[in-house]
Amino acid sequence: QVQLVESGGGLVQAGGSLRLSCAVSGGTLRMYTMGWFRQAPGKERSFVAAVTWSNGVTAYADSAKGRYTISRDNAKNTVYLQMNSGSLKPEDTAVYYCAASTRWLAMQRDHYAYWGQGTQVTVSS
Repeated sequence: QVQLVESGGGLVQAGGSLRLSCAVSGGTLRMYTMGWFRQAPGKERSFVAAVTWSNGVTAYADSAKGRYTISRDNAKNTVYLQMNSGSLKPEDTAVYYCAASTRWLAMQRDHYAYWGQGTQVTVSS
């Protein structure tokens, strides 16, 4: 059973940066794509970025391209979402979820079977 624990969220001013972490345990990690999703109040949970655990291939939502960077550290069994300096906007405020999928480079929410509890990111103007 895959377990995911996110951390690193918080309150940040617009234009600031944050790095979210997702500690992964259980399962056969090389089988999985790791993804980040976010859900703002009153909105559906949406795809942000994904990375394949085995070879680090990445995919991004249009809203994340050039602003966020997803990466993984095999030795630490951790996935990161770097929200780059200067990129954060108030509309990025959401709960950010880490998820694991057995599909290669999955980008659809329904393709992810395992989810973390989420970490709140609040961007003030």
